Amino acid sequence: MFIAFFLELRRARIPVSLREYLTLLEAMHKRVARYDVEGFYFLARAALVKDERHLDRFDRIFGQCFNGRESVADPMTDLPEEWLKKLAERHFSEEEKKQIAALGGWEKVMEALRRRLAEQKERHQGGGTWIGTAGTSAFGAYGYNPQGVRVGREEGGQRSAVKAWDRREFRNLDDGLTLGTRNMQLALRRLRRFARAGAARELDIAGTVRATAHNAGWLDLRLVPERHNTVKLLLLLDVGGSMEDHVRLCEKLFSAARSEFKHLVHFYFHNCVYDWVWRDARRRRETALPVFELLRTYDQSWRLVLVGDASMSPYEIEKEGGSVERWNDEPGAVWLSRLFAAYPRAVWLNPVPEAHWEGTVSIGMIRRLIEERMFPLTLEGIDRAMRALGH
Repeated sequence: MFIAFFLELRRARIPVSLREYLTLLEAMHKRVARYDVEGFYFLARAALVKDERHLDRFDRIFGQCFNGRESVADPMTDLPEEWLKKLAERHFSEEEKKQIAALGGWEKVMEALRRRLAEQKERHQGGGTWIGTAGTSAFGAYGYNPQGVRVGREEGGQRSAVKAWDRREFRNLDDGLTLGTRNMQLALRRLRRFARAGAARELDIAGTVRATAHNAGWLDLRLVPERHNTVKLLLLLDVGGSMEDHVRLCEKLFSAARSEFKHLVHFYFHNCVYDWVWRDARRRRETALPVFELLRTYDQSWRLVLVGDASMSPYEIEKEGGSVERWNDEPGAVWLSRLFAAYPRAVWLNPVPEAHWEGTVSIGMIRRLIEERMFPLTLEGIDRAMRALGH
């Protein structure tokens, strides 16, 4: 059973190692979780999941592999009888109490659910028998039954279901989904690596162990410079036009970046970078900065991140005067090439889903110009981008 679970996790692209699997087996051998599905769930999650973006995937695989296996004394199924009686006294008439008692307990409820899943062929709402919504049936969502099974709803309504059938608390952490501010912070944090600078005052444990081993066991202390956070981020954001559809997502990215990086400078552009960028999108003339001055001010120690949908007329990239805002003496392709040559550690984040990139000519043109350093604005995409910037 556990081997099948391990293999399913690997098929779901959760990076579970054999060492972690053996750790789980060792914990089970020492009876860390005894006859308790919920305890085993938390044990397995702690042993096998290293990154919280895989938690939702783990929950789905766990449910698939262990569905229907309840604990010997599962608190979700072994509810004290007096609790249910008090609940019934509060909400039901005598006739309704008799109808509920006639269900025959948890086993009968689950058996009835299996029957109705097999028999029901269409959506149902407002009733008391079929699986549906807004009714008093024991099965469904958005209704009420004190001995029911919630089906098809992500969170409880009356919070009276005996078993939350489809609870998935970590759905928004999946690495293929568009991000919220918190998840963006987690992804951007990968770039906050510490560069070594200053005097050699800090003990290098790994280096000391290695040098001592090579020195026939005689202690050979190795020191390294202190650690300082020196990550500097230059952020260029596309605004206006088709980017209006992605404003909220870009706002979240900007908010996350400001909270994660001490050294952050941002500018705006429209569609493609030309000879000017600006600090304030509403006061372009007053806050404009020539790109040549930007290149002189911020050296190669800065990482460059451009954010935009790269969706525009091809002329805006390859022709003089192609800009829709003002006359540009040189094509956008020339300015993009200058930027990526000046900043070897540079990437482009695109809020358009990666599956749709092939359908837009300008996206393909920019990808070729920047040597395929374009990544989708998802957790997985930002993770890849931060790894590229870290090299």
